[in-house]
Amino acid sequence: GENGVDGRAIRVGTRRSQLARIQTDSVVTMLRELYPDLRFEIVAMSTTGDKILDTALSKIGEKSLFTKELENALERNEVDLVVHSLKDLPTCLPPGFTIGAVCKRENPLDAVVFHPKNCGKTLSLLPEKSVIGTSSLRRAAQLKKKFPHLEFRDIRGNLNTRLRKLDEKEDFSAIILAAAGLKRMGWESRIGQLLGPEDCLYAVGQGALAVEVRAKDQEILNMVSALHDADTVLCCIAERAFMKRLEGGCSVPVAVNTLLKDGQLYLTGAVYSLDGSDSLKETMQTSVSYPHQNEDGPNDDVQHVGITAKNVPGQAQEAAENLGVELASLLLSKGAKHILSVARQLNDA
Repeated sequence: GENGVDGRAIRVGTRRSQLARIQTDSVVTMLRELYPDLRFEIVAMSTTGDKILDTALSKIGEKSLFTKELENALERNEVDLVVHSLKDLPTCLPPGFTIGAVCKRENPLDAVVFHPKNCGKTLSLLPEKSVIGTSSLRRAAQLKKKFPHLEFRDIRGNLNTRLRKLDEKEDFSAIILAAAGLKRMGWESRIGQLLGPEDCLYAVGQGALAVEVRAKDQEILNMVSALHDADTVLCCIAERAFMKRLEGGCSVPVAVNTLLKDGQLYLTGAVYSLDGSDSLKETMQTSVSYPHQNEDGPNDDVQHVGITAKNVPGQAQEAAENLGVELASLLLSKGAKHILSVARQLNDA
């Protein structure tokens, strides 16, 4: 084959969870359509995040909770590419790795799934002191402020586990999940309420799938780059640059909302205290309408916050990255560092 990977199976690494498998299958399906002559094999493995189920994610403090084992396999050449939810990938990847493709984003919003007895309700209509399950500090911080009559409690486990905990026990009145995951699992009918930006800004990279590869593996990089969705790439570069400049991670409430319209990229970013009482939120925009130039040569594989996207204009990627950095700098100049460091200390305590 012209990309030099002929005659051998291309091994695709994934987590074992049902959602991870569905996401990986969707990527492999796209690759098979693009490269009908190639063979693809899926290699499933368990990660630390899948094994430690009794501790809040934000308390484990390990950035690469769902990615480390997969990256180890990539490093040892046991797999050729790995499919992740982009929001699980840290803004600084380990040396030697890159995100070779960011697929078209599914709906990035958060969704409320209600206990069957609360069917037809919305969060504002739930009785006083109703308990809402979420493992995300970002969701809890925003919703505590917006719905002070509700209580928020940690819920862990994969999607199947969390839905079972909701339905079979009386502990939770509702749980908050990413709409994208529910949709991919075929459980869209369970969504009782979609939380728009006015209720809850979403996580950096939420709803997008990322394909991680070895940065020097030119053949595989060229192969997967056909999966890039240019609009999603630009939105996610801006979001990741925002997060990176803030030095945010799982353990602090950082949230975003992006919109790409008529060549303009709009980024809203916010930081919150753990209880949502203190917050900073701003919106900035930049033009990303640049022609595609043939940028062969030394700049061929420039990474922007871990993403290598040769088929997206380099100037547009730069503009997106600068937008994220500038928005974060604006929030930092207004006191974001203090809000985040207090949040981090409280969470660690």
